[in-house]
Amino acid sequence: MAREAGPKSQRSALLRAGLAVAAAGTALAAGGGAAHAAPPPAPQQAGIDVPLENLDPAAMPGALDAASAGALAPVKDFHLNPLAGTGVDPLDNGLGTQVADFQPLSTKPLTAPLTQGNAVREMPLVGQAAGMLPG
Repeated sequence: MAREAGPKSQRSALLRAGLAVAAAGTALAAGGGAAHAAPPPAPQQAGIDVPLENLDPAAMPGALDAASAGALAPVKDFHLNPLAGTGVDPLDNGLGTQVADFQPLSTKPLTAPLTQGNAVREMPLVGQAAGMLPG
C-alpha cells in the first residue's frame, strides 16, 4: 500500500507544479497583451515628397491596369487540367449516340478543350471573358 501512495503523491505534486507554471504563463501573457494594447506614441511628421493634392486622378486607371496585369497574367495562363495528354486523364472520356440515320451526337467536342490541356485564355467562352482582363 505504501508503495502505491508514493507515485500517486508524486504525480499529484507534478500535476500541481505543471498547473502553477501554466497559470504563471497565462498571467504573463495577459500582462504582455495589456502592454501591447496601449496606444502607440504619436507619429513624427512623415516626410512625403509629393503632397497628396498633386496626385493626378486620371493616372489611377493606368496604374491599376499595370498593377493588375502582373497579377492576372499567370492566372490566364493556368492550365486547368494537369493530367491532360496522359493516359490517366479522367476527363478524356465521351459519350456518344446515334439514332437511326441522324448525325451522331457526342460529348467529345465539349470536353476537348480540357483534355487538350488548354490554358484559361484558350478556353472557348472563358477565354473571351479572360481577354477583357488586363495581363
